[in-house]
Amino acid sequence: MPFRFLHTADLHLDSPLTSLALRNADLGDLVRGATRKALERIVDLAISEAVDAVIIAGDLYDGSQTSMATALFLMGQMRRLEAAGIRVFLIRGNHDAQSQITRELTFPPNVHVFDGRGKPVRAGALANGREVHVHGVSFANPHAPASLLPTYRAPVADALNIGLMHTSLAGASRHDPYAPVGIPDLTAHGFDYWALGHIHQRRVHLEKPWIVMPGNPQGRDINEGGPKGVTLATIAEDGTIACEERLVALAVFERLSVDLSDIDDWSAMLDRAETVLGEARAAAGGAHLVARLMLTGATSLAWRLRRDEDLLLAEIQNLAASLGECWIEAVELAVSVPAAMAGSDAGPVTELSRLMREDVVGSHAYRAELRETLADLLRQLPKEARSLLAPDEAAEEALLSDLALQGSDAVLARLGGESERA
Repeated sequence: MPFRFLHTADLHLDSPLTSLALRNADLGDLVRGATRKALERIVDLAISEAVDAVIIAGDLYDGSQTSMATALFLMGQMRRLEAAGIRVFLIRGNHDAQSQITRELTFPPNVHVFDGRGKPVRAGALANGREVHVHGVSFANPHAPASLLPTYRAPVADALNIGLMHTSLAGASRHDPYAPVGIPDLTAHGFDYWALGHIHQRRVHLEKPWIVMPGNPQGRDINEGGPKGVTLATIAEDGTIACEERLVALAVFERLSVDLSDIDDWSAMLDRAETVLGEARAAAGGAHLVARLMLTGATSLAWRLRRDEDLLLAEIQNLAASLGECWIEAVELAVSVPAAMAGSDAGPVTELSRLMREDVVGSHAYRAELRETLADLLRQLPKEARSLLAPDEAAEEALLSDLALQGSDAVLARLGGESERA
């Protein structure tokens, strides 16, 4: 008989979703509950596939916000696995280290939580008697600036060895450095499978040995887009390992582009948006689609779209609702007035547009005032939001440019709309 296990990480159960909740409370509730649903689906999958073990590579929780209700829900799922005879091996990640609940929980006997000593645990054996051992190291501090690899013991001789590690590897955008380590170092250690966690996008780095970052099983915002799942691994009698991704997410985030280059009618614009949404909804399978639409292209509707953004959002939200299990996270505009249309009108709005783009938006005085306003806004935001909006000086400059152009376009849309009605 082979040895089979599910590998997951970064569930972040009951993560707070302030930004979604502020825009759409129902959507916020859906995605917040989706982290629990993802765990339920992981347990369902483990039981239906009759796996030998579930391996969790850190960040079950979402830091200090963890409640006792979250912990009790987790315990219920672990007991379901216990009843099915499935063992669980887990390490604590940086968010788990921040949780008081983490230190107070007593898991059922089927759950093994690795400490910081790196002692391997026998997880089972193949039919030919070859044993499978699992290694893991939990770090009690939310910050791990150095590699944890030296803490791991050597592979158990004549056995299959699986290592759990919560790590940022060599570094990744949107993820704080945590227990950094290189792929060559992991390879040289001699394990047969490295079950990683921390980075929320799935990636199979190597297949011999297997070095797998499964990504989080449920995206929580538009920056965690695409299908989400877990890795189902099977160790054959000859020691070879086969892996496949199984999708478990309740909701899938997607950025969608709607090209309006040949559209000059509001109804036609809505038809185009509905087509794009419908295709993405079908591609999401059984998951809810949470979409951010970007309307692009040169269209005579450009000014009207900017002027009537509230109406635009409402109508596209209605389209999404009619498709079922489809949600609009936001609608963004990157449209422009066709060159021929702009050139044919030498009126005051066109001249003002030229002056704003050429003389005002790029001026030192304007950008200095805008930078001061942005700094005041950023100071009022949580650290995580500041890091997301302006992680470095280059990103802040790009944000300033974007805000300046969006602001000028909004003003021109109002003036253009007024001239249309005149």
